[in-house]
Amino acid sequence: PKELSPTEQERLARGYIRATWKILGERTDVPAPDVYTNSQIMAWMMDEYSTIRGYTVPGVITGKPLPLGGSAGRDDSTARGAVYIVREMAKVMGIELRGATAAIQGYGNVGHFTHKLVQDLLEMRVVAVSDSKGGVYQADGLDFNAVKEHKRRTGSVVRLPNTSSITNEALLELDVTVLFPAALENVITADNAGRIKTRIIAELANGPTTPEADKILHEKGIYVLPDLLCNAGGVTVSYFEQVQNAYDYYWPLETVHQRLDLKMAEAFRTVHRVAQSKRVPNRQAAYLVAVERVAEAAKLRGWV
Repeated sequence: PKELSPTEQERLARGYIRATWKILGERTDVPAPDVYTNSQIMAWMMDEYSTIRGYTVPGVITGKPLPLGGSAGRDDSTARGAVYIVREMAKVMGIELRGATAAIQGYGNVGHFTHKLVQDLLEMRVVAVSDSKGGVYQADGLDFNAVKEHKRRTGSVVRLPNTSSITNEALLELDVTVLFPAALENVITADNAGRIKTRIIAELANGPTTPEADKILHEKGIYVLPDLLCNAGGVTVSYFEQVQNAYDYYWPLETVHQRLDLKMAEAFRTVHRVAQSKRVPNRQAAYLVAVERVAEAAKLRGWV
């Protein structure tokens, strides 16, 4: 999609809805934005579905622009949710995040918002960032605005002035307090897990850690905040968007941030409590919480 013109992107988005509209709906299946999508693409999708139905249906798509029923705070919600989770994990571990170091693999929508929020909310030093072309390192910390402007001008973070080059592979092995894999799946494997030195891995990408690597990291005492928990801020604010669409009443940005903070902190505490009580890794605890909720609902409905 990133190689298509805006006109071609619109045709693709509308064509997708024409092919799938029968299985979509406010109470059946609600698409949300992901890689290579933006609020404009979600707007085209909502409009196409509404055209087919003959009336405006804002709640069928999330991640929409504000004038079309989008939610304030949706743009940085995945990154913001992860930052809230990292904050809670640090409290449990007794880690002072102010002045601590972080590295971010992946500098797309989620990665660049993570840089800004880690710098602004947690007061950490982001010492390395990377994208598909490579990465940059600066021990004193990379300024968010400088990286953002350089990527806007050049299309990549590489060759940012006054920095050292670093590969995506080497970035993962940096001795930092928090590592944010925010790019591809399966980047932390049995081959490199033994060389990873971070204290916390906050999974912003989907599936960045293989099961074999999980075992190694757990044995090393590295805390993994699993994708199921850590990157849920985006879908949480998509849920908030659905709620606002249903009520046709929209919340200010501060309210969205407060409610996201409460939801993410509560989710972390629940997962951490299960991990401690059952003596299992965070990922297994997150799945136990999720499956138990579904199982309880299924039992109450008489399905099992």
